[in-house]
Amino acid sequence: MDITSRVRVLDNETVYDGWSSFNRATFDYQHRNGTWQTQTRDIFDCGHGAALLPYDLERRTVILVRQFRYAAFSEAYTDLLLETPAGLLDDASPEERIVIEVEEETGYRVSDVTKVFECFVSPGAVTQKIHCFVAPYRPGDRVSEGGGLTSEGEDIEVLEMDFDEAYAMIADARIQDCKTIMLLQYAALNLFNAKGAAGT
Repeated sequence: MDITSRVRVLDNETVYDGWSSFNRATFDYQHRNGTWQTQTRDIFDCGHGAALLPYDLERRTVILVRQFRYAAFSEAYTDLLLETPAGLLDDASPEERIVIEVEEETGYRVSDVTKVFECFVSPGAVTQKIHCFVAPYRPGDRVSEGGGLTSEGEDIEVLEMDFDEAYAMIADARIQDCKTIMLLQYAALNLFNAKGAAGT
């Protein structure tokens, strides 16, 4: 469904423009009953990104990373966040960028990369779309210690985990990052046939 004819943008004011941007949009929106309403929305833009879950079916393991996230900390999350490796696209294609990010963060060089879905992370206020991938890995694919780029303030711990343990962390809130939850659920349904996954 193309709703272009139901939206008339009246103004798009840049409130802040730095590492990210913050805009205030005013627009007319036509409801399903045909009436028009003027609305204002504040929009946050930090660029699109990519995330990848490295997996080893034979050993039934995955690679995750753990790091400090100030936004989560500001909301009283006082632990380091457990996530899949990910990063902003920075004008590269999602496939190109995620291979680079995985090696920088984990030290593993992946090659057989498969895109499984893409999603808006919070479409009510955030423009960011995440392109989500999976890729197999083996212990011999590790070419460095990883840990991220200190020039970008990264201090990343690399964790190789049993898949079932990682999957269980969703239910008890030890994993709270949405892209990681979705990729682990994808892996449970399509790669590992995990117990407790929907449809198994």
